[in-house]
Amino acid sequence: MHPGNQAHLQVQHKGLLTMSIMAAMVMQVLDTTIVNVALPHMSASLSASPETISWVLTSYILASAVAIPITGWLADRIGAKRLFVLSVGTFTLASILCGVAQNITEMVLFRAIQGVGGAFLGPLAQTLMLDINKPSEQGKAMSVYGMGVMIGPIMGPIAGGYLTEWFDWRWCFFVNVPVGIVCVAGLLALLPEKELKRRDFDLFGFSMLALGLCGLQLMLDRGQHADWFSSTEIWVEGAVALCGLWVFMVHTATARKPLFAPELFRDRNFASAAVFMFIIGMVMFAAMALLPSLLEGLFGYPVVETGEILASRGVGVLLTMAISGRIVGKVDPRLMVASGFALSTLSLWMMMGWSLEQGWMPFVITGLIQGLGIGLVFVPLQVLAFGTLPPTSRTEGAAVLNLTRNIGSSIGIAVVVALMARNSQVSHADIAQNVTPANLPLDPSQLSRFGAYGDAILDIVDGMVNRQAAMIAYLDDFYLMTIACALAIPAAFLLRKPKPRKPGEEAAPMISE
Repeated sequence: MHPGNQAHLQVQHKGLLTMSIMAAMVMQVLDTTIVNVALPHMSASLSASPETISWVLTSYILASAVAIPITGWLADRIGAKRLFVLSVGTFTLASILCGVAQNITEMVLFRAIQGVGGAFLGPLAQTLMLDINKPSEQGKAMSVYGMGVMIGPIMGPIAGGYLTEWFDWRWCFFVNVPVGIVCVAGLLALLPEKELKRRDFDLFGFSMLALGLCGLQLMLDRGQHADWFSSTEIWVEGAVALCGLWVFMVHTATARKPLFAPELFRDRNFASAAVFMFIIGMVMFAAMALLPSLLEGLFGYPVVETGEILASRGVGVLLTMAISGRIVGKVDPRLMVASGFALSTLSLWMMMGWSLEQGWMPFVITGLIQGLGIGLVFVPLQVLAFGTLPPTSRTEGAAVLNLTRNIGSSIGIAVVVALMARNSQVSHADIAQNVTPANLPLDPSQLSRFGAYGDAILDIVDGMVNRQAAMIAYLDDFYLMTIACALAIPAAFLLRKPKPRKPGEEAAPMISE
């Protein structure tokens, strides 16, 4: 075996260990979407208002956002194996507690604990998949990891719909328990411990980052309810986010031992990959967040059928990730990233032509194309990002990439939801101006003569106007996402190809273009 083509972490039974690692990862990403479907049922059971029940999601996101940045430090301090086992155990135990919660206060607390446990699973799973595979096999490893990351948002609504409809919303949490137990057993038996490193903890940097992320997440989550910057609350949260993140960036650039190693951001490929992960989160995850409400709210599909229609994205992701993992070492990965964004742009452009009269087939076709694009982007982007980093920086790098993707998805979802609400009102006003006696079979002012029947006719007309206005607002969002995705196509060539590693080299040097 070539000495430069050895795995950083030698393991036995690599297949079984891979299954344990990925089961934990899939459990975590599935849980972030499976709960969304159960929220209405949860609200009634816990006697919570629509506004307070949203904290079931917010508490998880906040706790996860705060915990992700310390993944690298904790892994070095207590060991990746101990941290992974502890995370899976915490996530599983918190799932049980969420399943037996009796009121909204308990649910929010247990979801926050679950968020802390789940925060470390993504970065650790990504790092370990790279560590246990040889450099020549890391493309395939990242395709397996990518399937777990991307398939969760697709399969979550399906699983949540079936569990909620056939059993009870509490099973959306209980389903994690057997998976978590098997994962812990597999990790304890098969995963070797990595060497521990003593690192100082940048408490000030972490505090500023945590403060900034909390302010940002709260602003994005509460913005639509509080009418954005018409509210003092949103101004305060925005100021906290801006100040916290600004101080953190200045501190990172000037401190002797910052929370994140400055070398990460001096690596052009890694820094560019972090930007692309932000775009992926902002555009592609925002599209996934919009579609369930579109299908259920405007087209009237039940939740189970909605999940089945959206599953076409998962099929596309599986196809191209399986292929890209095999060809990433033979084809210019930058070309693969650009092609993936081009396919995603095509799908979003096709979505701009949707109408209320169409059937289910356009949803499936565009979903399949978008899934193909996601699969082409994700694997080569991971290979490019980590191809120039030393193995010792992988956990910290994975934490940064997961964090940027999460921030991108939060911002993207908040932006498209806010624009949809605003554009719906604008479109409603524009359409209503044209609802006049000249283009109606009956003068609306004369409907009062028919009593309740006249009111019913007006309600029907208003409902039709509302549906058309909402559809226009969705199309406006797709237009915006099409532009953002298209701009990423030429930017893919700002990345540089990593050169194959030579014996004794920890990270591959860049090929100058």
